[in-house]
Amino acid sequence: MKAASSRMERYARLVHARSPLRVNDIGGWTDTWFAEEGWVLNLAIAPPVEVQIKAFENKENRKKRVLVHTENYGESFWVNPEKPSRSPHPFLQHIIARIPLPEHLKLEINLFSPVPAGISTGTSASVCVALLGALSFLKEKSLALKEIVSLAHRVETEDLKQQSGVQDQICAAYGGVCFIHMYRYPRARVEKMLLEPRVWEELDRRLSLVYLGKPHLSSAIHEQVIARLEKKGPEWQTLERMKQLPLTAKAHLLDGDLESYGEVMVENNECQRSLFGGLVSKEADAVIAVAKKHKAPGWKVNGAGGKGGSLVILANKDDGLKRRMLQEIVALGKGIRPLSASLSSTGLEAWEV
Repeated sequence: MKAASSRMERYARLVHARSPLRVNDIGGWTDTWFAEEGWVLNLAIAPPVEVQIKAFENKENRKKRVLVHTENYGESFWVNPEKPSRSPHPFLQHIIARIPLPEHLKLEINLFSPVPAGISTGTSASVCVALLGALSFLKEKSLALKEIVSLAHRVETEDLKQQSGVQDQICAAYGGVCFIHMYRYPRARVEKMLLEPRVWEELDRRLSLVYLGKPHLSSAIHEQVIARLEKKGPEWQTLERMKQLPLTAKAHLLDGDLESYGEVMVENNECQRSLFGGLVSKEADAVIAVAKKHKAPGWKVNGAGGKGGSLVILANKDDGLKRRMLQEIVALGKGIRPLSASLSSTGLEAWEV
């Protein structure tokens, strides 16, 4: 009843924000503390994560004065922005705590993701960037993109004590095609690439995002990979090779050579397999087999890889081959299916109605 009653009040302000998702991270794994220095080229996609905030007067002087609705999970809960707790959704509670709110305000926040949870498209970073952007806009002191990126990264690494690279937060904030040089973790330089319109349109037309049927569940595998890389064993040579791939991919995109760009995607995918065989799952390989059959020049598991998650395909330039490929992917069953996605030139956006 408390949640319902807040909706009946007259809100003073209504703020919206959105951030794109991330796919096809060439050079992923090199934007981390253990890589020392790294390069990534990734793509922002729509539909974006959406945030809405209604601001009310805190007439009751509530301590727990932020009501959060997670639309995808069907859950609602109150948060004390000065004292985030471990349950529920500590990630969201710590994001809210990062932007100090005036005591006279009470908020109602609605969050929505256009894709299933845990599909390795940087969704958590997009939620974090969009919510931080909305909260800073509400305070009428909008932060610079680099400040939003830094805060979003600190929520994951400092507040939640999790492993996190820097590329997801950057893509969510800047959008488009991001060429990222992490010169000293977590500091990075970002170049938002400008592609020829015909190249952008062709890349957008041929990219397909494929859900692999279940959420990404591979933290244990990732810890094993990190432990091996810390020791600079044989996997380190693979990581060094992955650092070189983004520059090659950048050159191919600027030249409009999508076939060669696809070859870099495939090499990056095989580098991930070399880091640890489990980073490319049997479901991903089943989709890859279909892509090969229909003469797709490129494919890559999104994010760090592992069980579940998603994969992106650069389809053949023949529309008929692409359609037949997607039909055959659906026929694989087990929840494996294409998802609606298109390139997004815009990053974080926040505005008031």
